[in-house]
Amino acid sequence: MTEPHEPEHRTRRLPATGPVEAAGEGEASAAKGDVLELDRSASSAAYDPVPAHREGGGRAGRFWSARRVPATLLALVVLGGSGLLLYDVAAVRAGRPAMQWRRTLADELARRPLENAWLLAAAALAVAIGLWLLVLAATPGLRALLPMRRDRPGVRAALDRSAAALVLRDRAVEVSGVQSVRVRMGRGRAVVRAVSHFRELDDVRADLDTVLGTGIRELGLARPPSLSVHVRRPAKKR
Repeated sequence: MTEPHEPEHRTRRLPATGPVEAAGEGEASAAKGDVLELDRSASSAAYDPVPAHREGGGRAGRFWSARRVPATLLALVVLGGSGLLLYDVAAVRAGRPAMQWRRTLADELARRPLENAWLLAAAALAVAIGLWLLVLAATPGLRALLPMRRDRPGVRAALDRSAAALVLRDRAVEVSGVQSVRVRMGRGRAVVRAVSHFRELDDVRADLDTVLGTGIRELGLARPPSLSVHVRRPAKKR
């Protein structure tokens, strides 16, 4: 899980549109530079995710995908190849000649050297398929599901990442000054990008940090993600 970082503020300063009162001719430029408007604000530290812990209901692990399609395809390929080879071996034992495909394959393998391009390509393909099957067998899958805390024995639940992002977006649009929000919900980090058309950007970001931090805690996730909030002004129309 991505750990929260120290507060980071990235600002781009633009001159204010209102009048500026100067103390004197020598201080006019300094006064204009002091009256500025923040155009962007970002933070990733106001929300501290609750560390994962063991609940009374047991460990809340990830959900494993059944992967029925890869398993079915592999079973059909293995079944077809084994049946065909077994039939050919039985036919040879019964005194019949081997199938043409097996004789051709044996002749090609006997004539071609090991550094042949076709042999290397076939070997690389077999290795890639084997690694892919091993990865499927060793990883849970279902990355779109976020496990929730297990408060009761025998009960497991998960929240879809798109649903979690929708909940956070609905929370964010209720903050005063927020015009639009985009939420990208990952397994270890929630990135929120908001557009604010009024209020100070730092104030809007602080409110978003508070509201979204509470929203993430109320989702009841076993491993709450870290939070990164970015607030900017809307693009100027040309």
